[in-house]
Formats: sequence, C-alpha cells, structure tokens
Amino acid sequence: MENVYLGIVLAPLIGSIIAGLFGKQIGRAGAHWVTNIGVAISFILSAVVFNDIILNGGATYNASVYTWLVSDGIRFEVGFLVDELTATMMMVVTFVSLMVHIYTIGYMHDDPGYQRFFSYISLFTFSMLMLVMANNFMQLFFGWEAVGLVSYLLIGFWYKKETAIFANMKAFLVNRVGDFGFLLGIAAVAMYFNSLDYADVFKAAPLLADLDIQVIPGIDWSLMTVICILLFIGAMGKSAQVPLHVWLPDSMEGPTPISALIHAATMVTAGIFMVARMSPMFELSTTALSFILVIGAITALFMGFLGLIQNDIKRVVAYSTLSQLGYMTVALGASAYAAGIFHLMTHAFFKALLFLAAGSVIVAMHHEQDIRKMGGLKKYMPITYWCMLIGSLALIGTPFFSGFFSKDAIIEAVGHSEIAGSTFAYICVLLGVFITALYSFRMFFLVFHGKENIDPHTKEHLHESPKVVTIPLVLLAIPSVAIAWFSVGPMLFGDYFGDAIFVLPEHDVLGQMNFTSVIGFVGHGLVTPAFYFALAGFCAAYYLYMIRTDLPAKIKAKYEGIHKLLDNAYGFDAFNQSFFAGGCRKLGQLFWQIGDVKGIDGIVVNGSARLVGWVAGAVRQMQTGFLYHYAFAMIIGLLVLVSWVLARA
Repeated sequence: MENVYLGIVLAPLIGSIIAGLFGKQIGRAGAHWVTNIGVAISFILSAVVFNDIILNGGATYNASVYTWLVSDGIRFEVGFLVDELTATMMMVVTFVSLMVHIYTIGYMHDDPGYQRFFSYISLFTFSMLMLVMANNFMQLFFGWEAVGLVSYLLIGFWYKKETAIFANMKAFLVNRVGDFGFLLGIAAVAMYFNSLDYADVFKAAPLLADLDIQVIPGIDWSLMTVICILLFIGAMGKSAQVPLHVWLPDSMEGPTPISALIHAATMVTAGIFMVARMSPMFELSTTALSFILVIGAITALFMGFLGLIQNDIKRVVAYSTLSQLGYMTVALGASAYAAGIFHLMTHAFFKALLFLAAGSVIVAMHHEQDIRKMGGLKKYMPITYWCMLIGSLALIGTPFFSGFFSKDAIIEAVGHSEIAGSTFAYICVLLGVFITALYSFRMFFLVFHGKENIDPHTKEHLHESPKVVTIPLVLLAIPSVAIAWFSVGPMLFGDYFGDAIFVLPEHDVLGQMNFTSVIGFVGHGLVTPAFYFALAGFCAAYYLYMIRTDLPAKIKAKYEGIHKLLDNAYGFDAFNQSFFAGGCRKLGQLFWQIGDVKGIDGIVVNGSARLVGWVAGAVRQMQTGFLYHYAFAMIIGLLVLVSWVLARA
C-alpha cells in the first residue's frame, strides 16, 4: 500500500510541476488536463484506501517512507499514518478539490494566468494531503506551512490588484502569529517527549499528564496544557478563530475557485483536523478544552452577526465559513471530536457548493458581486438557483439535509458537556442557528427573488453557466443532501473512527446521546430549540426581504451604532492596523533611526570616514615638502629601531 499512498500525494504534485514549469509548452488545455488527471488519480486511489480502511476494516498503516536526519535520538522523517480519520479526510480533500479543478476550467477560461492557477491549486491539494497523511509533527508542520504558502500565492493571484496584495500579506502575517505558537508547541513536544512521532508521543502523553513546568519562574504550569494551547494557537490562525480570524474575509480577493478550496477542504480545515488528531493529548487538559470551547463559541456567534450586513455575495459565504468553523471548534472543546470532523465533512460539500454557485452568479453578472444589484436571477439561472438553495438549506440545518445532522449533533453534544464554558457555548451555538438562517436567506432572496436590480447591459447577456461549471455544482449538491444519511450513525455513535480519536469516558458527550436511526434523529431534531431557531431565521429573512422590504433600511437607521460596529468588524482590523501594524512600523522606524541612521551610517560608515579624514588631516601637517625634514625623520626612526634591537639583545 505504500506505493498507493505515495501515488495519492505525488499525483497532484507532478501535475502542478508540469503545469507550472511547462505551461507555455503544453498550453491551456494541457495545463488543466494534467492537473485534473493528477487530482483524479489521487481521488480514485483515496477511494481505494477508504474502501480498504472503512468499508472492509483494513489495518491502520503507520510507517516511515524516508528518513531525513537523526539528531540526538530524534528522527525527522516523512511517513504516513492512514487510519479511519485520515481516510475520511483524504476523500473529502480529493473529491472537493477535483470538483474545484473541473469548475475552474469554465471560471478561469479567459484569465491570462490560467496555467499558473492550475499549478497553484494542484499544489494546494498536495500540501493538504501531506498534512492529513502525516505520522509525525515534522511532516505536519511541512504541510501546515505549505498550505499557508500556497494560500498566499492564490489569494494574491491577481497580483496587479492592490487589494489582493494587501489581502495575501494580511493572511501571511496573521498566520505567522498562529504558527509561532504552533512551532513552540512542537518544540515543547520534542523537548519533553524526545520524539516527533505521533505514536510515541500519544503513548507517553498519559505519563506526563501531571508534569508541571515553570514558563515563568515561580509559577507552575501544566505541561500538557501549555503544549495543547500552543498547538491550538496554530489552529486559531489556520482555522480563523477569534482573534486570528481577520485574514479569512479578505481572502475573497482571490478567484472564486480558490475561495471554495480554502473554505471547504484545505487550509481552514487543517486546524480542526489537527486538534482531532491530537485528541490523546487534548483530552489530558480540561483547561485547554475550555479555552477551545469558549473561543469556538465566540467565533460561531459573533462572526455570524457580521454576515448580516455584508453585501458582497462572497463575503456573506465567507462569514458563514467563520461561523461554521466556530461550531467545529466548539465540538472539539466539548470532546465531541467525531462531531467536529463530521461537520467538517458535511460543511466541505455544501460550502464548496455555495462558493461555486456564487462564482456562477458572479460570472453571469459580469463579475458584479454586490447582492443589492442582483435580484430575480431564478428564471435566468435555474441550475445555479437550485444548487444554491440546496447549499443554503444544508447550511442552516434543515431536516434531512447533511448540515442538519452534523450541526444538531454539535449543539446537543455541547448541551451534555460539563466542561467550564459549556453553558456559554451552548447559548452561542443555539443563537447562531437563527443568525445563520437569517443571513443565508437574506442573500438567497436578494440574489434570486424579489425586484430585479440588474444592469440593463448585463441583463441582455444573462444566462445559465456552461456545463463545466454546473456539473460540479450538481455533484456537490448530492452529498450536501444525502451524505449524512449513511454516515451519521457510524461516525457519531458507532466505532467508525476506531482508535484514531481518543475520548476519556468522563468526556464522552456523544455517548450520552440516544441514536436509533436517521428518522429517529430527525424526529428528535424537530422538537429541539435548534429547529425552531432555524425556522425563525428563515421566516424573518422572508418577511424582511420579500414582504416588508422597507424594514431593513429602517432598522439600519434606528440602530446605526450597532450597524457601524458590525460594518467595522468590531474594530479588529482598525486595532490591528493602528496597534500591531502601526506599532511595528513605528518600532521599525525607531530601530532604523537608532541602528541604521545613527548606528551603521552614523558610526560605522560616516564615523569611520570622518576618523580617516581626521587622521589624514593630522598626518598632512607633517608633509612639509622639505627634503631635510624627511631625512631627519628617517634618522630618528633608524635610531629608535636600533635602540629597540640593542635593548632586546
């Protein structure tokens, strides 16, 4: 199987290299064929692995394929850990990536950077696969940084656009903050466990569970808490949790296909996957779990509020990603790791569907993204309409749609949790259901129903997107509806994940839930508060944007202060610009003045020049031009030299 695993990660990489280095030679068609075939091979092989591990109960694979170096007993290796968790992630990553690759053929058809874009997205797939298949922290960090690098390249793909360059630099810098904590966590693992191999670390973790260290002299800290919080800080950057969330909305500056790939199956899911993979460590620190729970709850609710006032169709979907990532994080904090991964899976399908449907609308509208300039698109774009409707219904947790099963499971799991902060988290995720339904159908009604506010020239050419765009939409719509029907029982309440996820008995909130069947789950969901909150949000959106269309403007005028607060995204960007970015610039200017201007230029460069000039000026006084002066100096010098030689003799 080792060759199969190598094929899974190398096929997208080979396609990326060919499209990137030989794009001019193979042309546009050659670039999309070679990368699509590479990702398709990866998907097919992932399906083979999924069938072996999940459906046939095959053994877990955990082995090194290449040893880079050994230092002081610590091995730095490239290796694969393929178990139930990995097999699930491989299927999600490769399927969504393949759909995005196919969709890109139509979306980027006229872009001059066509070959470069295909090279980047194929490299993105390779990077994420290396991350999820890793069996050690070194390879995890490689994949972690690789997805960050490629996201930087893709967010700033249109590099002549100033807002795109600002956005990719913002993403890069914010993620460096999280990655600093992540790297410190890995360093602590290497220091105290003397290994970077998952199996070794997880086996030794219970033995070090009660070990205290002193980060600050005189204050004892739990080693496991320190490591887990440091690792989670990395997840806060990658998976865009408050306050390291600010880069994700701006990532919309990249082309829509990459927005779908980042938000659905690659970069932002890396942090969720990492915490689930590290469950044997996180379970040993309730402090870390509480921290995760509260951060996730704040993200789930308060990022949802920001979606209410967005008018850019992609930004509405982007803020829904932030909110849904908060739900996944809450599940992790409640020790419902399986529910978090389950929601990651269902969310990948319907979020990719929503982004690609939004891209279909954007192309049809001649790249207009303001939902206030749309309306009535249903009759022009019926396939996109139904796909967007399916994605929206899945997002808000409509019964029988995949998002219903995963979101309701998280809410109920948090309700059973007794970890500190669980009550606060339960309130947040419950209120978040109403907010999600409200902003989702606000966008849906403004885009596809109501008054047509379309530019006359755009309206003349308005039509459904080509099949290369709509086929991926349909293929993503199917799992958005049905994938949970077959997986909710095994993944949440069965032994689907086996030993891949570890939960202490006292933290097993999913075990406290009663599951009989899919129908029973739906029947139970219909009498829970979450269903009525979602229904209330849908009805509120219908009333405000289909019946009383004058009310939103009146509400905005009445609560102008709140609207301004939301429009400024709670001031996070302003604070970062003035305090962090502004402070760093001022600190840099200070160091420049002290170190460069006064130090290097003032002392080293100009100072040495002045010293040479002074010495030269002093010596110049001795140059009289008279021969007897020079003869006298030579005689004196000779006498001094002879005297010194005689004295030593």
